[in-house]
Amino acid sequence: MRETPPETPCEPTTETLHGEEIADPYRWLEADDDERVREWTDAQNEYADAVLDTDTRDALRPRFEDVARVTDYGPVTVAGDRYFRTIEAPHEDHAVLHVQESLDGEPRVLVDPNGFAGEAASMNWFVVGPDGERVAYGYDEGGTEQYDLRVVDAATGEEREEVPNVGRTNPGGFAWTDKGFYSVRTGTAGEADSEGGGQLDRALYYHEHGADPADDRLVTDDFGPRELPVLTTDDGDALFVAVSQGWDTTDLYRADESRADPLVPLVTGLDASIDATAGEDTLYLRTDHEADRGRVVAVPLAEARTGDDLALADYPDAVPETEGVLQGVTTVGDALAAVHLHDASAELTLWRDGERTATVPTPDLCTVPAAALDVDDDGTDLFHVVQGFAEPARVRRYDVAEGTATAIAQADADLDVDVTVERTFHESADGTEVPAFVVRAADADPDGDAPAVIYGYGGFRIALTPSFRRFAGPFLDAGGVFVVACLRGGSEYGESWHRAGMFGDKQNVFDDLYAVAEGIGDEYADPDRIGVWGGSNGGLLTGAALTQRPDLWAAVLCEVPLLDMLRFHRFLLGASWTSEYGSPDDPEAFEYLREYSPYHNVAERAYPPTLFTTALGDTRVHPAHARKTTARVQANQTGEGPILLRTETDTGHGVGKPTERIVREQVDRWTWLCDRLGVPVGAGDGD
Repeated sequence: MRETPPETPCEPTTETLHGEEIADPYRWLEADDDERVREWTDAQNEYADAVLDTDTRDALRPRFEDVARVTDYGPVTVAGDRYFRTIEAPHEDHAVLHVQESLDGEPRVLVDPNGFAGEAASMNWFVVGPDGERVAYGYDEGGTEQYDLRVVDAATGEEREEVPNVGRTNPGGFAWTDKGFYSVRTGTAGEADSEGGGQLDRALYYHEHGADPADDRLVTDDFGPRELPVLTTDDGDALFVAVSQGWDTTDLYRADESRADPLVPLVTGLDASIDATAGEDTLYLRTDHEADRGRVVAVPLAEARTGDDLALADYPDAVPETEGVLQGVTTVGDALAAVHLHDASAELTLWRDGERTATVPTPDLCTVPAAALDVDDDGTDLFHVVQGFAEPARVRRYDVAEGTATAIAQADADLDVDVTVERTFHESADGTEVPAFVVRAADADPDGDAPAVIYGYGGFRIALTPSFRRFAGPFLDAGGVFVVACLRGGSEYGESWHRAGMFGDKQNVFDDLYAVAEGIGDEYADPDRIGVWGGSNGGLLTGAALTQRPDLWAAVLCEVPLLDMLRFHRFLLGASWTSEYGSPDDPEAFEYLREYSPYHNVAERAYPPTLFTTALGDTRVHPAHARKTTARVQANQTGEGPILLRTETDTGHGVGKPTERIVREQVDRWTWLCDRLGVPVGAGDGD
């Protein structure tokens, strides 16, 4: 086994950006089809294997198999008196889509990804037709999120049709009609992916049931590389298209193919987000226009189907702005179910005509995913999912008339340790109070000597809320403290919280993390035994934490990260993220991006032990970010801690992974953290 990292040739490339010379010594590692890069990657994996091959890894593997190999249940979707959900049995690597003719009926298999040809193939999403007769799903190989769209018959399970090579089509870009469906299709990740082409080329198509996919009708392809269309249809087959320009501005259109320009403006020109939900007689628009924490505006469907240039001020609120942050809604008969966040914990309520009519019982600290809400055709049963740090996801049914909630399915996973959860607040550099959830064993005293892992994200309006982390059990059982930091850039406190972590204010996110780390070190943990963990945009967070404050960390885990913030917009989906970070081509944005870009701020100094991870099939964040930064940190490391790069094959940014791979990856992650933080997780702990 390799005991040292491979030598990485330094081949300096210099370019002048906005008057500054920028050195890029490892640009050659951006190449995907280069033999040298493959050999270098293999050597890095050998080195990572050598460092991770410890007794801890052997102790964790069987324990992780136990908590992973349980029956897991997905949310319930109801349509046409049929009930659809995924169930993953302990022996299976992928969840299987089932249908039931009644809620108490015997589940029948519709789609079994475990039977797909090739172990890397998966079903990453599905959408049930409104009459329950058909189900569409995305077929993917290798976690690349490049899909074939397949449709199966709900009564027989037979495949009715397939539309191949639709790119990044997903549930938001799919909408049923009585005679077919609309879908937003893209180019592939192998094509150009900067200012146009590839995955950033989007087109709206219509497919009629039974037709040859080659004859599918192009509705429009007039979308820019930073525009994301989201589709909604009503019972009358009217199509509404919400086109987001970035993460905070949305224009809403109605499709009318009789016009030269088929997208008719309904609500446009607002510096606000808009999300449409069609009810029986009403188009509900969830928006943060004049409502930082969100509200729902009720527009009569008759006007939405025929009008144009509608003014939100002309319509009443179906759900007014409240102290909570609105995450999403679904129709429940002539009412709405809404999920709000209060200090990053969920509340589920019912609303009618702008008034709250009921509060669905949930635990004090929990997550209720808005995307998992569904209701039966009669509007009598509301199905939802609840999870928390101590309990796995529970699928529940709320009887609207009786006001009672009952669990209908729950994974039998168990942390194997009783935990206590606290919500704490920490003062950031500018005085902002930043919340964090602190999870620890119930019998462990917060004496300030414990090891701790802090997990963060801080961006793209994604809120971090209580979730069941089944693989954290051994760490917690051995006295570890797991912390989830709710940093600015997310949506925990509304759009202003998000914008306080965007563009030139991104440093706020990093400062929030440091404040949480210092606060945890003051009260719960040994400051010399704190690790930090994040992925994707959270990988940028941990990359900045590594280069700005290496003194804070005893271990860094940086997964599928963005790290070269002067070239991120040139790869894969990167150009679409300039609406969150700003563009390096803009002189003003260049200045602040250059200031914090992890790759460009590596210097000769002692760095804490760091594990970078990436995947060859990642079509979101290019592996070059992790490769280049690993090489640069290894070359500049003056400390004793190892700097590792783990590159996965036959997988992507995170979706579609079989259970076997999830277990293997989690064993490596927790082995890394436990070994570096000095956490004893022997096989007998907790027995």
